[in-house]
Amino acid sequence: MAAESEFDEEEEPSFSDPEDFVDDIGDEELLEDVLRERPLEADGIDSVVVVDNVPQVGPERLEKLKNVIHKIFSKFGKITNEFYPEVSGTTKGYIFLEYASPNQALEAVKNADGYKLDKQHTFRVNLFTDFDKYMNISDQWETPEKQPFKDFGNMRHWLEDPDCRDQYSVIYESGERTAIFSNDPKEPILVEERARWTETYVRWSPKGTYLATFHQRGIALWGGEKFKQIQRFSHQGVSLIDFSPCERYVVTFSPLMDTKEDPQAIIIWDILTGQKKRGFHCESSAHWPIFKWSQDGKFFARMTQDTLSIYETPSMGLLDKKSLKITGIKDFSWSPGDNIIAFWVPEDKDIPARVTLMQFPSRLEIRVRNLFNVVDCKLHWQRQGDYLCVKVDRTPRGTQGIVTNFEIFRMREKQVPVDVVEMKESIIAFAWEPTGSKFAVLHGESPRINASFYHVKSNGKIDLIKMFDKQQANSIFWSPQGQFMVLAGLRSMNGALAFVDTSDCTIMYIAEHYMASDVEWDPTGRYVVTSVSWWSHKVDNAYWLWTFQGRLLQKNNKDRFCQLLWRPRPPTLLSQEQIKAIKKDLKKYSKIFEQKDRLSQSKASKELVDKRRLMMEEYRRYKDSAIQLYNQQRELRLQLRGGVDTDELDSNVEDWEEETIEFFISEEIIPLGDLE
Repeated sequence: MAAESEFDEEEEPSFSDPEDFVDDIGDEELLEDVLRERPLEADGIDSVVVVDNVPQVGPERLEKLKNVIHKIFSKFGKITNEFYPEVSGTTKGYIFLEYASPNQALEAVKNADGYKLDKQHTFRVNLFTDFDKYMNISDQWETPEKQPFKDFGNMRHWLEDPDCRDQYSVIYESGERTAIFSNDPKEPILVEERARWTETYVRWSPKGTYLATFHQRGIALWGGEKFKQIQRFSHQGVSLIDFSPCERYVVTFSPLMDTKEDPQAIIIWDILTGQKKRGFHCESSAHWPIFKWSQDGKFFARMTQDTLSIYETPSMGLLDKKSLKITGIKDFSWSPGDNIIAFWVPEDKDIPARVTLMQFPSRLEIRVRNLFNVVDCKLHWQRQGDYLCVKVDRTPRGTQGIVTNFEIFRMREKQVPVDVVEMKESIIAFAWEPTGSKFAVLHGESPRINASFYHVKSNGKIDLIKMFDKQQANSIFWSPQGQFMVLAGLRSMNGALAFVDTSDCTIMYIAEHYMASDVEWDPTGRYVVTSVSWWSHKVDNAYWLWTFQGRLLQKNNKDRFCQLLWRPRPPTLLSQEQIKAIKKDLKKYSKIFEQKDRLSQSKASKELVDKRRLMMEEYRRYKDSAIQLYNQQRELRLQLRGGVDTDELDSNVEDWEEETIEFFISEEIIPLGDLE
C-alpha cells in the first residue's frame, strides 16, 4: 500500500517542449518516405494521349478497331483506360488512351505520331496536357504566360506588291538606325524606319516571315504589314541566333547564362508559343550554328568529341534515346533536300579516312567512301540536294605539295556513284549552281587566279566548260535562280566585279566597287547589291544596286552603313509544269512588262500613270453607281412604258409589228435638152 501511495503521489511526466525550443525538422525530412509517394498534381492527366485521324466506324466494326488500336499502342506501355467518343452510333475520329505512367505516354507520342494506318489514316498523337500550351501565345520577356490568340494580319503581305518589289533591311549610323526598303530600279521606297531598333544586327527568318532584332535582354521577332512585335524570347546577353528551316523554332546563344545545374547557354524556343523547349550547355560558339537542322525541321544535330547527337522535334529528345558514337568525327552536314547526313572521319593508323552518308531516322548507311592521305575535307551540298561535293585536300605519297580532289556524289542515282575531279593548284573558292548541275572553282595564286566552270552530265562525266584566267576574284556568288553569277574580289582585291552568264560562259560586264566587303543577290536573281560595311571599312560606306547583267542602277550612300540583307521569299506554290508553261509564254507577257518599264523610267511618266490610274478608278466607281441606279429604276421604266420591257434590244419580239413607211424627200427636174 505504501508503494502504491508513493506512485500515486509521484508527478505526472510533462511532454511539452521548453519555451525556447525551436523545431528545425521539416516535413520533407521527417516524412521523406511518405512524401515520395505523394501523387503529383498532374498525375493522371500527364498519362493521357489523344490520338487523332482514327477511322470513324459503327458498332459492327468498333471491336475490331479497338483490337487494332490496342495492338499498336500497347507496345509503349500498359493502357489502363481508353475512351472512344461517339455521335449517332459512330466514332468521332479521335480517341483518348490513358497509360500507367507519364513516361509511357511520352513514348507513345514520340513513336506513334505520324503512324500510317492505311492510305487514308495517319495518326496524330499528342499529350492531353499539350493542348493548352499550343493554344496560347506569349508576349512577355519573362516566362510566357497564357495569352489569348492575337491576329497580326497578313504575315506575307509584301508578296502581294503589284510591282513584285522585294524588300531589304539596312542598318546605318553605326547601328543607331534600321530601315526596311522596297527595292525599285529608280530609288528605294522606304517601308519602315526606327531608331535603335536593334542593339547589334538583324536577321531574317528563312522564309522572310520574321525580322529578328537583338537586345541585351533577349530576342524580339517582328512581322506583318506594320512590323509589329510578334514574339519575345528572354535570354540575357544573347549574341547569336539560328532559325529552323520551317520557321517553327529559333535557337539563341548567350555566353553569360550557363550553369551546371540549369543549361542556359543555348536555348531552343517554339516561335508560335514563345515556350522554351530545351536548354543546352555550350563551351564555345566558334563554329556557329552549333545545332544543324534537317531540311524539314524534324531533326537537329550536334557534334561533340567522337559523338554525333541527333534530336527530334517536337519532343527535343535524342533520337532513339542514344547518340551515335563516331570516333574522330570532324564535320557533318545535312542534305538540303532529304533527311540525310554526310560526315567525315580522318585516317587513324591503318584505317583510311571516310565519308559516310546516313539516312534518318533509320540510321541506314547509304554510301561510304574511303579516302587516303587526307589532310582535310569540306562538305558542299548543292541547294536542292541533288549532288554533294567533298573537297578533299591530299598529300600523295612521294610528293610534298597538296593536291585537291573534288569527290562528286550523285545523290539521285542508284548506289550513289562518285566522280572525281583532280586539281593541283590551291583552291580559293568553290560554289554549286543553286538550281542546276554546274559548279565553279577559283584556283591558283594571285595575280594568276583562274575561274573554271564544270558541268556534271547525266552520262557519268564531268566536263570542263570554260576557264577564265587572270581573274581578280576571291569569292563566287551565284544568282539564286542559277545561270548568272558574280566573281568578286572583295576587301583586299579592291572590289573587282565580273558579271558572268554561264549558259555560254561569257563575261557580260566588268566593274569595280572600291573596297566592297559584301555581295548580296535578291531572291529573284534580277538584282545584286555590293556594299562597303562600316564594320569592316570606316570610309566610303555605301551600297550599290546592279542588274544581273552588271548595269549600275543606284549608288546609295548611308552614313556609317553597316549591313544590308534581302528579305527571303518562301518557296513558290507553283508546280514545275506551271513554271514551264509561264517560261514558254513569257514573250506574251513581256510586252506588258516592257511598257510598264518605259513608263516608269521618268517621274513625269510615273505621274501620268498615277493620274490615269486615278481617272480609271473614278470612271469605274461612276460606272458601278450608274448601273446600280439603272437597276433600281427598272420598275419605274416598266410602268412608264406600259409593262413593255425595253431594257433589251430583242425583248418582246412577238409583240412587234412590221410597217413600211414612204415619204417624199425632194424633187429635181432635169431638162432633156441639156443631156444632148
